[in-house]
Amino acid sequence: MIGLYRLLTRWWTAFALAASLAMLGAAHAFERFAGLAPCNLCLKQREVFWGAATIALIATLWALVSRASRGTPRIAAFLLAAVFATGAITAGFHAGGELKWWDLPAACAAGGPISLDGLAALALGTGPAPRVAMCDSVVWSFLGLSMAGWNFILSTVLAGFSLLAAKRPKDARAPRHVD
Repeated sequence: MIGLYRLLTRWWTAFALAASLAMLGAAHAFERFAGLAPCNLCLKQREVFWGAATIALIATLWALVSRASRGTPRIAAFLLAAVFATGAITAGFHAGGELKWWDLPAACAAGGPISLDGLAALALGTGPAPRVAMCDSVVWSFLGLSMAGWNFILSTVLAGFSLLAAKRPKDARAPRHVD
């Protein structure tokens, strides 16, 4: 168990990169294959994972270039904690709006942006009606939680693991060389 903890905290940015890409892949798969159009807040939550993936990729590449003598940089783990916490806050706000605990902003009521080409195609009858996703409606749920609810839980867990990786003990950061 200690070995798994050391591996996870030492290479946290690689694991965070994989988790971020998996979340983005799942979101795009729901959109592409299940036909679920993202709302404005869903798109904001994706931006968080794009930011986390960028930070994690840069930090992981840095660790590989420097031959990982000290594992991934601690500052990257702190940055990932902040980014994932931002994602948890955004997802929690979205989930609360879906549950009608509070009102969501007016920009959420109209759904995502509609392009001028889409409106022209709709007016001419040459294209399909644009799908408008409402932020306050639950279009998919599993075990009673919407996608925003699951995103809140996963983002919170990822933020917690990021903090653990940033505060890892010195023996997990730097391997001891016995010559």
